[in-house]
Amino acid sequence: MQSMLAFENPWQILELLGIVVLLRALAAWIPFLGSRRGAIVEMIDSGLVAVLLVFFILRPFVVQAFYIPSGSMEPTLLIQDRLLVNKAIYYLRDPQRGEIVVFRAPPSASRVEKDFIKRVVGVPGDVLEVRDGKLYRNGEPLNEPYIQGPTPLRWEALPQPYTVPEGHVVVFGDNRGNSNDSHVWGPLPRVNILGKAFFTFWPVNRMGVLH
Repeated sequence: MQSMLAFENPWQILELLGIVVLLRALAAWIPFLGSRRGAIVEMIDSGLVAVLLVFFILRPFVVQAFYIPSGSMEPTLLIQDRLLVNKAIYYLRDPQRGEIVVFRAPPSASRVEKDFIKRVVGVPGDVLEVRDGKLYRNGEPLNEPYIQGPTPLRWEALPQPYTVPEGHVVVFGDNRGNSNDSHVWGPLPRVNILGKAFFTFWPVNRMGVLH
């Protein structure tokens, strides 16, 4: 799971801000601009405000664009799909069953800092187990029309039946046989979750709300 934004390094963001501020200073100083100076300075000021909003408010706390680099969420999400993630929602409430979440991968899932995307299948207190390739939650079989292939019978990191502990969720990829998820490395700490994926915007023929 990867961000679509080019400016990931804080120093790059500061460089961008510096360029905008320098342009403003030049626009206010260059004498031949004449009556156009006010309009140009106003346009640059608007650009500065937009940069501040995007990188210091919208991106960290509200919404961010990502793209899908792997097939672990097929058929729901395909490789190279572009989507939007709501980063504000989990400041207000906890993740719910069935939601697709983006999160910082725990060290047991990836040796490098990386963002993953999976579906929440269990919240604190839920009891999960698999019978005949079908996932059961609290003794009831789940209707999961979105998955590709059966859920693995053998969970490397989760004994069965498994009770989800407080402060954690269990996340599985929709491509159950080809996903680096909780069945491999265990429950996901709630604090690792960055936001909820809610809308696919590219390619155009796949544009729509995620359920």
